[in-house]
Amino acid sequence: MYLPPHFAESRPQELHRVLREHPFATLVTQGPDGPDANHLPFEFDPAAGPHGRLIAHIARANPLLHDVPDGAPVLAIFRAGDAYISPNWYPSKHETHRQVPTWNYRVVHVHGRLRFRDDEKFVRGVVARLTRAHEASEPRPWRMGDSATDFIDGMLRAIVGIEIDIERIVGKYKLSQNKETRDRLGAADGLDRNAHPEVAQAMREAGGPPSS
Repeated sequence: MYLPPHFAESRPQELHRVLREHPFATLVTQGPDGPDANHLPFEFDPAAGPHGRLIAHIARANPLLHDVPDGAPVLAIFRAGDAYISPNWYPSKHETHRQVPTWNYRVVHVHGRLRFRDDEKFVRGVVARLTRAHEASEPRPWRMGDSATDFIDGMLRAIVGIEIDIERIVGKYKLSQNKETRDRLGAADGLDRNAHPEVAQAMREAGGPPSS
């Protein structure tokens, strides 16, 4: 990933926050037919190993199970919002006419080693924890016990657990830090008007060159 220093995000607590709050990631692997990608919700365990661990499950029918060897290097990409930036939102554009369109975003790349966990207890635990986390906001959270036992058992037999032992985490927050403060804040206002409040707030919190 191209990473200019002013866009680098290296604070562990911030990178971990993205993994927790934006758990749906793209898992990039290398198989016999070349690069491939799967899109999965992950659980992040920061206490496992020196850098933490990602945990998820895949369908037993997924070719990933057979095409990628246990222990292979993989990349998981987490996105924490993105949005188009119009040059018209920069105050300086109307003075100098020296601005161009761009795209702002926050991404976290997790590099690690893939492990398969094909045992019922592990898979059941993964499903239970993911369900508990993502049902928490429901008035009456769904639980596996709400379904017939034989149905759940059959569903669990159809999936396989995976773990990614994290080796390094790389964050890139492209939030107009290379712009004047007035231009960065003007673009944030433009995003608010265009229904991108999360990226707008991140831009307001980002640092950058002083106002001219």
